[in-house]
Amino acid sequence: MTDPRVGVSVTHRRYVPYSAAHYAGSLVDGAYALGLFGDVATEVCIRLDGDEGLFASYAQVQFRAPIRAGDVVEVVGTVTRVGSRSRTVDFEARVVCRGRPDRGGSAAEVLAVPVVAVTATGTVVVPVVS
Repeated sequence: MTDPRVGVSVTHRRYVPYSAAHYAGSLVDGAYALGLFGDVATEVCIRLDGDEGLFASYAQVQFRAPIRAGDVVEVVGTVTRVGSRSRTVDFEARVVCRGRPDRGGSAAEVLAVPVVAVTATGTVVVPVVS
């Protein structure tokens, strides 16, 4: 019998401010996406366990495409395993809108096909419920 919490998903969308740009070309560092994964993991823990939980580890982090200032990023976390205190969550950060400075200072577009920028698997832990 599968735990009903397996398969629960949480989605956040976030505009990437220009203040987050770290490199030339308005590139954002990889830690930005990991921070967003942490926010999603916190909501997962609150929804499943009534506690913010703690992030224990990341595995299989892959930076697949750039995230840039001016993008809108959609971050999804899906629970794949539930232990007595741990939860395994698969994460995906997708760029769903992209700034288009080539068209003007504030130009942007919705991408017809989101770009998968970062994927990872994370483990969070929650307190023992007595």
